[in-house]
Amino acid sequence: MRIAIYGKTIAPENEGYLHQLTDVLAQNHVEVLDCFNRREPLDSQVDLLLSIGGDGTMLDAVPLVGASGIPMLGINMGRLGFISSVAKEEIHQAIRQIMEGRYTTESRTLLELVAPQGVFNGSVNYALNEINIIRNPEHSLLSVKVFVNDLFLNTYWGDGILMATPTGSTAYSLSAGGPILTPDSHSFVITPIAAHNLTVRPIVIPDDSTVRIQVEGRERQFVFSMDSRVCALDTSVELMVRKAGFCINTVRLEGTDFFSTIRNKLSWGKDNRN
Repeated sequence: MRIAIYGKTIAPENEGYLHQLTDVLAQNHVEVLDCFNRREPLDSQVDLLLSIGGDGTMLDAVPLVGASGIPMLGINMGRLGFISSVAKEEIHQAIRQIMEGRYTTESRTLLELVAPQGVFNGSVNYALNEINIIRNPEHSLLSVKVFVNDLFLNTYWGDGILMATPTGSTAYSLSAGGPILTPDSHSFVITPIAAHNLTVRPIVIPDDSTVRIQVEGRERQFVFSMDSRVCALDTSVELMVRKAGFCINTVRLEGTDFFSTIRNKLSWGKDNRN
């Protein structure tokens, strides 16, 4: 088996867990490809990519996989971690399950920025979590006009909006009051950020929709991001977003499921009074 390992900065207190990982892979005669400083996509000869860090590291690793179909598994060295679901204390157990084939893969939908092109200087134009349209913190509120399949949805007045995949529904969208979507729900959610009209609420749309976004405001620019990539765009630019033509495969280890993950991560059913 050939496994690629990707990470960014490893905190000193987590270096021991990284050594555990490399040791257990060596014990299982796994060929390891170090991708800590890699930027170009992996070839299809890689069987699995391990992301070492938090959810942000997992998102940064997505361009390495691209449309190759290589499954990804996140080992969480951070705090919460929804998509980097394996706790660092479970490294040995996780690798054992992988070597024994006791896992499945889940197909994760991505968002694609169709227009404008070249926003991130030739970098990838897709996102696993979400896209964000946000006002500059030093500037006044934005007016964001949204069309779904050329039908006018709403004009959002506030700090901005975000459009999230099912994977991203447990990220920024959740913090902004959006619903949790299961990974297989075939939907996107459009969530207002600090809307000035209290009746404006998040809305779930089919993931085969094409969304056009027009931004207005007193300022000439707004902040635009796709996962961890951020830039400034002029308000004269119209955005067009749709589902990407490929998916990302994530690993689900035996004995785990999406509902148990959100129960554990969000402490559902736990009462601090007990």
